[in-house]
Amino acid sequence: MAEPILAVAGLRKRFGGLAVTDDVSFSVAEGGIHAVIGPNGAGKTTLIHQLSGTLRPDAGSIRFAGREVTGMGLPRRARLGLARSFQITSVLPGFSVLENAALAVQARSGSSFRFMRPAAGERALNEQAMAALDQVGLGARAGMMAGVLSHGEKRQLELAIALAMRPRLLLLDEPLAGAGPEETERLIGILLGLKRAYTILLVEHDMQAVFALADRISVLVYGRIIATDAPAAIRADPAVRAAYLGEDEVA
Repeated sequence: MAEPILAVAGLRKRFGGLAVTDDVSFSVAEGGIHAVIGPNGAGKTTLIHQLSGTLRPDAGSIRFAGREVTGMGLPRRARLGLARSFQITSVLPGFSVLENAALAVQARSGSSFRFMRPAAGERALNEQAMAALDQVGLGARAGMMAGVLSHGEKRQLELAIALAMRPRLLLLDEPLAGAGPEETERLIGILLGLKRAYTILLVEHDMQAVFALADRISVLVYGRIIATDAPAAIRADPAVRAAYLGEDEVA
């Protein structure tokens, strides 16, 4: 059996007396989409922070692509191919769409950043950034200022920024948050296309989207994983229904 791209073992994180991550263990196979779901306050974003390297766990192990990365910060993990998007849009509104993506290429390459000489002025960066924008359907918006994009387009740009890092694993923290019905449909289509080429760990509240996208699902409740299985098995799991999904949400 192939080694998983991500393996988490015994992960723990406390804030004061509250165990936000409580002995979390799961693995993500290479290829497709693995979703993490759970109610508000379950600890999903805290888990993503630990996986990406923005928050250090108190105990446990994180292995990525066969390497122990628990002690590494976000920049080192990103250079290894672990890229993430955020729950709240994090694009640079005063830069063009192309410049936002080119800065991610620049960060990956390790070249210096100069505000007076923007990354989009370099041809190689442009070409790689445009390829990422085309993957998410934003090629025609490359010259626009990122601040004038719609909410859904900003979400697309965040995906392009992550793709510009040439990831082996994409960590997506609620990429559909705040999107309207049409934007959600468009983003689901983009993610379905991306899952053919990338491994994705998806945190998302939209259950219809999760069951349309995910190949496997882990359920996080009060900081603990209570189930990991295929979507059909998660739908039918009595413990999952009782703890989170409810009859209406999985009908």
